[in-house]
Amino acid sequence: MAPNDLRDIIRSGLLSFPVTPFDAEDRFNPKAFAAHLEWLSAHPVAGLIVAGGTGEMFSLTPDEIVEVVSTAQPDAPIISGCGYGTHMACDLARAIEAAGGDGILLLPHYLIGAPQDGIEAHIRAVCNATRMGVIVYNRGQSVASADTLRQLTDDCPNLIGFKDGTGDIDTVKRITVGLGERLAYIGGMPTHELFAQAHRGAGVDTYSSAVFNFVPETALAFHAAFGAGDDATCEDMLRDFYYPFAAIRDRKTGYAVSAIKAGVSLRGFATGPVRSPLTDLSDEERDMMQKLIDGRG
Repeated sequence: MAPNDLRDIIRSGLLSFPVTPFDAEDRFNPKAFAAHLEWLSAHPVAGLIVAGGTGEMFSLTPDEIVEVVSTAQPDAPIISGCGYGTHMACDLARAIEAAGGDGILLLPHYLIGAPQDGIEAHIRAVCNATRMGVIVYNRGQSVASADTLRQLTDDCPNLIGFKDGTGDIDTVKRITVGLGERLAYIGGMPTHELFAQAHRGAGVDTYSSAVFNFVPETALAFHAAFGAGDDATCEDMLRDFYYPFAAIRDRKTGYAVSAIKAGVSLRGFATGPVRSPLTDLSDEERDMMQKLIDGRG
């Protein structure tokens, strides 16, 4: 898929990032992954971000990431998580492209903080390593400034998107105002529905939804209300579903992933546990998730 075509599709609707299931030996379970994606495919999205944050990219080997991409065959474009150090990220981008990926979400580089010229060099190298569309994800220790992104968009035509996971509205607004239609803008805060209305005011008109993994109808209903500017419906859904979900998610560090995987499991799909250093929900917390799922209507 041509990068600009992917950019335009991303703008058209909700994005989701599926969990990565593991088997009893803690290996990637492609059969379970395919079954979950088939179920999700009945619900239209603009793209799937596989092996992303919710997909535990940080716990996958590069070979596993490529296998996840190869397994994913829905109608929506496949965007894969990509990251680590510059050389690893470049090698991984090339492997994702060879496996049939349509684009990459460039997650933060590994561990250490870096100055803006270093972040720029890292993003530029990855863009130059692939023909796919590249989405930069501002999060953690990797936060590209508006000036950095402006320079990169001049030099890297396949840089097509910006995703924010920092909540820094000032930086987001500087980027959206300065770059306009050049990029697609994606909300990427954990459980972004909690932040969607605030980010919309900064020019971010779509986002990725983790809860789509286990309550796709709910996720799409919220996105439709958000897109229509129906803040009353959004606020009803925040009160009735998203804030109670966040209360479970916030019980322990890492539950932004673990709670989603538990939700998928409670819908009847084999997921296996999360990989360490994350931990799974307790039985009590799984019961809380079940009650939330049952009462979401």
